[in-house]
Amino acid sequence: MTGNHAGRMLHLNVFVHGTGHHEAAWRHPGVVPEQTLDLAYYRGLAEVAERGRLDSLFVSDAYFGIINKLEATTLLGALAESTQRIGLIATVGTTYCEPYHLAAQLATLDRISGGRAGWNIVTSSADGTAANFGRARHPDHSERYRMAGEFVEAVKWMWQGGAAFDGEYYRAQGPYRLPVAPQGYPVLVQAGSSESGRAMGARIGEVIFTAQQTYEAAHAFYADMKGRLAGYGRSPEELVIMPGLCPIVADTEAEARELEAELGELIDMPDALRRLSTRFDADLAGYPLDGPVPLERAKAPESINALRSRQQLLLDLARDERMTLRQFVHRFAAGRGHFAFAGTAVQLADELERWFREGAADGFNIMPQLFPGGLETFVDKVVPELQERGLFRIEYEGATLREHLGLRHPLAEHV
Repeated sequence: MTGNHAGRMLHLNVFVHGTGHHEAAWRHPGVVPEQTLDLAYYRGLAEVAERGRLDSLFVSDAYFGIINKLEATTLLGALAESTQRIGLIATVGTTYCEPYHLAAQLATLDRISGGRAGWNIVTSSADGTAANFGRARHPDHSERYRMAGEFVEAVKWMWQGGAAFDGEYYRAQGPYRLPVAPQGYPVLVQAGSSESGRAMGARIGEVIFTAQQTYEAAHAFYADMKGRLAGYGRSPEELVIMPGLCPIVADTEAEARELEAELGELIDMPDALRRLSTRFDADLAGYPLDGPVPLERAKAPESINALRSRQQLLLDLARDERMTLRQFVHRFAAGRGHFAFAGTAVQLADELERWFREGAADGFNIMPQLFPGGLETFVDKVVPELQERGLFRIEYEGATLREHLGLRHPLAEHV
């Protein structure tokens, strides 16, 4: 398969995450875990991503547990000074934030970066987060999405200079004198795939990050999300869908499989089982590793208050592939439910081209299992293969993240 696809190009974002997206990445001899708190480390990753002409890089934030990372908006503000074109997307949760504060942070990031900011909208999934913010309880799933929808409405209102905002959950007295965002306002990214998440993404999302394990699942998700847009007066081109991809790429498939096996051997099995046990009404350590996954003890997705779509995805995967518990642990470790790949650059390019051409993706959220090596290999080997096929840009043609993604400059009106 060669040539371009009716003038369309793939979109590529890199999800910068610690030492890599494999849960055992920090134990690999080729990484330095201490660097995850070093600005120079992130500058190096951003420079590699920009050398590859990627659309954007994305950093997550966390509000609960042991946090060995830098705060997202502050980090991206620093990276804005060491990059020129690549988009800068920050995850900021809506449940434990105020609209005015977030609006000012991201409008400032968009201004100092010359129009390269994006906001990954999440609702915060961990129940323990509430205690860190002095709240008595963590809102349930449906309430968090109602709050998030109103939060985004309030932030957009402020970005566009509206007067006072008076909603069910959020109230603020205008007028708002925020830095004028070169893009109109930062690109809105959304990552939920539950029914509540899909409805919100179809209504307000401009980019969707999603976890899909197979081409078939990605194709169904893509069709569903694009099909919802007309109900909100939107066209398919107004939403860019980017499934997560956790690649291991080497010169030969055997070398890639060798690295995959090496990472698998570094998994702390007791710790992995403890973390996966939270998804079951059972301690998985009590089950044989080479026996079947005890699906009868799994919590129903609708019964949990976080990451419901991810729970369904993992259970479907274990059931459809008849996994052993050991296989289930290894698959989860390799990408937390995202599509994991091991092979050559040509093999990976073939797979990306298939998903893109056949209506399963507009691009991909690249999640290397090891940093920095996995990103460097993707940029040096996979990107040239995609460019050769006419599927990815040779040079940046625009200056803003919206221009990279082919998204319109939003009208200055309350929507």
